[in-house]
Amino acid sequence: MKRLQDKNARTALFAGIAAVTMVGAAFASVPLYSLFCQVTGYGGTTRVAVGEAGEVLDREVTILFDANTSRDIPWDFQPLQRALTLNVGESGLAYYRATNTSSRRVTGVATYNVAPYKAASYFSKIECFCFTEQTLEPGESIDMPVLFFVDPLIAEESYLDDVHTITLSYTFFETDEAASSPSDAAP
Repeated sequence: MKRLQDKNARTALFAGIAAVTMVGAAFASVPLYSLFCQVTGYGGTTRVAVGEAGEVLDREVTILFDANTSRDIPWDFQPLQRALTLNVGESGLAYYRATNTSSRRVTGVATYNVAPYKAASYFSKIECFCFTEQTLEPGESIDMPVLFFVDPLIAEESYLDDVHTITLSYTFFETDEAASSPSDAAP
C-alpha cells in the first residue's frame, strides 16, 4: 500500500512539473521565437538597423505594403501607400493606419514578415511599430511609421539578382490583456 502511494505521489509530482514547464514554455515562446527570427531572418523576418545603409546603389527595388488583421481584432488596418520604389540602400518611409471600429478599447500588437523569404535578411527596419502594443479607443485611428532600407549587401548575392519586388506584410492581433480588460480601465 505504501509503495502504491509513493508511486502515485511520484507520478503526481512529475505531472505537476510537466504542467509548470509547459505553461512556462508557452509564455516564453513568443519572445524567443521573435528573437530567433530576428537573428536568423527565418520566416521572412527582417533585421533591425541602428542607422541608414550609408551606400546607395543604382539598383531599384519596389516595396509593396500589405496589411492584415486576425479575425478577433475589430480594426480596419491598411497601408497608406501600396508601393514605394527606391534604390537599394536608400531609406524609405511608409505609413500604416489602424482604426478601432468597435465600441470598446482594444489593444493590439503587430507581427510582420517579408517576401520573398530569401530577401528578408537584407530588408532592414530602422523604425517600426511591430511587437509594440497599440491601444485604440472606440473610433480612434493611428498612423504608424515604418522607416527602412534594403541593405546594399544584397547586390553581392547572385541568387538575389532576380529580386526586384519585396513585400512587407504586417498582421495585427488583439492582445489577451485587452480582451479581458473593461472598456473604462485606465490605459
